[in-house]
Amino acid sequence: MQEEIQIPVLGMSCAACAGSIEKILQDTPGVLAVSVNYANEKAAVKIDPELTNLPLLQKQVQSIGYDLIIETENNEELAKEAKEGKLKKTRSNMIWAGVFSVPLMVVGMLGMHWPFASYIMLALATPVIFIFGRSFFVNAFKQAKHGSANMDTLVAISTGIAYSFSLFNTFYPAFFKNKGIEAHVYYEAAAVVIFFILVGKWLEEKAKSGTSEALKKLISLQAKNVTAIRNGEELTIPISEVIVGDLLLVKPGEKIPVDGKVKSGESYIDESSISGEPIPVLKHKKSEVFAGTINQKGSLKILANKIGGDTYLSQIIKMVESAQGSKAPVQKIVDKVAAVFVPTVLAIAILTFVLWISLGGDNKLALGLLSSLSVLVIACPCALGLATPTAIMVGVGKAAEKGILIKDAESLEISRKVDTIILDKTGTITEGKPTVSDFFTFGDVATIKSIIKGLETPSEHPLAAAIVDYLKDAQAASFDHFESITGKGVRGVFDSQTYFLGTPTLLNEQSAKVTKEQTQLIDSLQKEAKTVVVLGDNKEIKAIVALTDKIKKSSEAAIRQLIKEGFDVTMLTGDNEATASAVAQKVGISHFKASCLPSDKSEYIKISQEQGKVVAMVGDGINDSISLAQADVGIAMGSGADIALEVAKIAITSNDLLKVSEAIKISKLTMKTVKQNLFWAFIYNLIGIPLAAGVLYSFNGFMITPMIAGAAMAFSSVSVVLNSLRLKTINI
Repeated sequence: MQEEIQIPVLGMSCAACAGSIEKILQDTPGVLAVSVNYANEKAAVKIDPELTNLPLLQKQVQSIGYDLIIETENNEELAKEAKEGKLKKTRSNMIWAGVFSVPLMVVGMLGMHWPFASYIMLALATPVIFIFGRSFFVNAFKQAKHGSANMDTLVAISTGIAYSFSLFNTFYPAFFKNKGIEAHVYYEAAAVVIFFILVGKWLEEKAKSGTSEALKKLISLQAKNVTAIRNGEELTIPISEVIVGDLLLVKPGEKIPVDGKVKSGESYIDESSISGEPIPVLKHKKSEVFAGTINQKGSLKILANKIGGDTYLSQIIKMVESAQGSKAPVQKIVDKVAAVFVPTVLAIAILTFVLWISLGGDNKLALGLLSSLSVLVIACPCALGLATPTAIMVGVGKAAEKGILIKDAESLEISRKVDTIILDKTGTITEGKPTVSDFFTFGDVATIKSIIKGLETPSEHPLAAAIVDYLKDAQAASFDHFESITGKGVRGVFDSQTYFLGTPTLLNEQSAKVTKEQTQLIDSLQKEAKTVVVLGDNKEIKAIVALTDKIKKSSEAAIRQLIKEGFDVTMLTGDNEATASAVAQKVGISHFKASCLPSDKSEYIKISQEQGKVVAMVGDGINDSISLAQADVGIAMGSGADIALEVAKIAITSNDLLKVSEAIKISKLTMKTVKQNLFWAFIYNLIGIPLAAGVLYSFNGFMITPMIAGAAMAFSSVSVVLNSLRLKTINI
């Protein structure tokens, strides 16, 4: 038994923090898998509930200086409050650090030779270091206790050394003066670095909050109160008190609170929140409605079918949240870099100091100290840690707003590589709502209708449902034996006679006699793009039923768009050759395969993959689940079977085939943004660290001061987040 949970994390300051938390949780008994996302500050943990529990996980994380919010009822609200509190505190510390740092900089630049200048600077710098920048030192100490290091470690060491060195020179200036060395103080460097980094953290937190706006919008769609009709009275109750079977009143302008069916009333519903489609949908008696959609005009009375976490909106929220917290394969490389980043920077800083002391000439101590401090300050694991998750969060959120649900970051990364798209026919290209168009019988009509209804009633196939609906006035025969023949039809025994109902191929396999007229009739119906179902026994055909399934309005445009974009598009269907050919011709598909069993579809995909193709399978039915799982990317249409939605990596809530192209475009744009972020994050450190170490000083006297390094470090993290946020403004 295992359980997967999303737990808000408190106290992270960089990607190295996420790595430390992952490590401590991974080593906890009962934890099967863990992924900590620095951008959305959550841990996705898969546990064995019999071996571990939330309090134990929290205790483990607290031991290394962080915390988890383990209250399951309102953890999102608590996490929101914690983030707001953290942002408010960071802002306050930033403002006060600035208040003390500005005059400190003035004294440092203009009044170094004033009487008591060092003491004035000490008085201004001390509150910045020990009050407004206290968290850096506290967190660094907690990390050190467990043999770890993060960004706080770099900040604490650099500013701590600068402050300590300055403090020594303030009270014992003669120590260096007696050696012929000027006793410099660097209070302004220590304080201003703290100030700039606080500015960067505040801007980063503000920007990061924007990456999860799509999820916030979805959560805000959930109704808080509802009008329930109980014992003939209208009662306003919290949504948490609604039970399945409740009759609810939804007035104009109100949100639909639960998933259910309209009992009475008629109105247009805005379903854009879950489908991405702006056109309101007319709802009347027996129509399905979904939580989070908005009633526009008339009042509706609805019966609650699904409540709480079972509603479609809740499932969407969980899916988006899970996807935003997942890691793309490329992130594994970044995690490995982040794990060694801080120790490597510490080593470079020490080496820089040693080299300057050895080779620096007259000002070797000052230059060595400044350059090593600049190395510690300018190095930024935050930019690396934010590069991938912020882009993923924005990309997944943008897709959700368009009615495209992407289940994890890996699917997002793979989707950009897709070159082959396999389409199911029924429910994907067509509406998936077949109706009986022709009904021919060869024998007693009442008996034949009774036999057909008896065979189709137990079936879950959409064709069966359409036939049963057509025969709603007929009496269903009771069969002694019933058997489903995968991909072909059904078989049953009634009144000691075995009957077969299914494709014409199934009847041919039973050696049933087919007249010339019947063959011509079947051929003509199939050429009209109709699906033919035949009833017969071992001797002859008893009935021929033809069904039509309208092609979706957007299918032709969507398929032609995919072909225009260079995708190899193929249709696989269990329908007959003639019907498949007619549908393919109407929508512009040149490659198709008819009479496919579920295993035939998955085998076709497997062969394509062996040829080096990256395959996306688009389907909606139970029979598509094998193929959806086999494909590199499974895309399920939203109205499909639950198992298809479960197996697929991407779900299209609106049933619009045009969304397939949009999903792939979002994937490509998101991964392009990830690459841009990683490029700039790596380049920033590759260029910034050597410059901070002073590689250009001997050539042109250029040296990055700790203050400039602090500003550059702050800018790097913010720039990565802002680049990710650009995705929100791009039109798909």
